[in-house]
Amino acid sequence: MKILGIGNAIVDVICKVDDNFISQNGLTKSTMKLIFDENEFKQLLSNLKIEKTVSGGSVANSIVGLSQLGSKVGFIGKISDDDLGSKYEEGLKKENVEYFYSKKKEELPTGTCLILVTPDSERTMCTYLGTAGKINEKDVSSDVIKKSEIIFLEGYLWDEGEPKKAFEKAIKSANKVAMSLSDQFCVDRHKPHFLDLVKNKLDITFANEQEITSLINAKNFEDVINFSKQLGKLIVLTRGEKGAIAIKENEVVECGVQKNLKIVDLTGAGDLFAAGFLHGHVNNLSIKESLEKGTEMSSKIIQQIGARLN
Repeated sequence: MKILGIGNAIVDVICKVDDNFISQNGLTKSTMKLIFDENEFKQLLSNLKIEKTVSGGSVANSIVGLSQLGSKVGFIGKISDDDLGSKYEEGLKKENVEYFYSKKKEELPTGTCLILVTPDSERTMCTYLGTAGKINEKDVSSDVIKKSEIIFLEGYLWDEGEPKKAFEKAIKSANKVAMSLSDQFCVDRHKPHFLDLVKNKLDITFANEQEITSLINAKNFEDVINFSKQLGKLIVLTRGEKGAIAIKENEVVECGVQKNLKIVDLTGAGDLFAAGFLHGHVNNLSIKESLEKGTEMSSKIIQQIGARLN
């Protein structure tokens, strides 16, 4: 298998809202908030009109994108044997993703992410992890990991306790490790751990400009470039309208954005960018060609609702 994704198995519920809804509910636009109380989550959802429900989770979105590009891929993520869990599993199988998890009835339900899309196409997320956040090392098969060229992890998955043990087991068993920092909220919450991962454990790091700047307390983007060069690992960064950049030792490669796109929803832009880049990487394309593939994929996804290409 080319790439195995390990991440939060979450069903995305997409709703359109105005900016007032974001501020009235004490949310920070364009970030992800964890909700720990299932009733609080249901209360928030009860005030909204659902546009679309789809299997999601950051790394799972990337893995589906890779499958659509023709890569042989698999995924590990924890669900419960409930309606949403069945829907989640079906969503992966339909996309030819091999799913390495046998669901059973769990204490908590399958995880759900409420994606609130404002008129400017930005997305703000409220996530109830449910059983996805209870992934442990028994859920992660060393054999499956060893048979994969690369494992792809998400910062969202990292948490103290059992998820951290699952994460560490995956890294220890892997041939090559790629990870997305996921969200500035994640970076700020786990900064020392993430910095250690980027410096010592990961072969490829994906991040946006805000996440990497926050991680290393950079004063400007030049600090980011210098940090990345000294690291000697592959650092792949998205910069919104400024395009994307990849840095490995003294090689710095840039790629511009596609112009005149009809942007509808930015959900999944980073996930599909990573899918395109990794597809290029495992197929021995150059860094420039891999960046272009990532840009092509993210350009497609932002012109539709949701994080899975139709």
